[in-house]
Amino acid sequence: MVTAVLAVVCAGLGAVARFTLDGLVQSRRLGEFPLGTFVVNIGGCFVLGLLAGLNLAHDAMLVAGTAAVGSYTTFSTWMLESHRPAQDGERGLAAWNLALSFAVGLGAVALGRVVGGWL
Repeated sequence: MVTAVLAVVCAGLGAVARFTLDGLVQSRRLGEFPLGTFVVNIGGCFVLGLLAGLNLAHDAMLVAGTAAVGSYTTFSTWMLESHRPAQDGERGLAAWNLALSFAVGLGAVALGRVVGGWL
């Protein structure tokens, strides 16, 4: 029961953190690239890699990784922000968003895992 309550609380906090950070970054961006979602998702990739590197127990990973980081990051927004430019004829922006997010995200996970392993 404690794990379930912690998961709900951490999921709520993760979602609020995502909304807040995305809004802060987006309000300062220059250009069309969806930088807020990019920053949120790359940060989440790093944290998830870090948690994996720490080799947390199952319940701790469920709360921290699935609930907190899972609600913090946003795959659906990333896809929507890639689809809209393509739909509007801006295929280069869509491809750039997909490729950059994927490549940097994988790098962030790997880096987080290494850092987590050191800790």
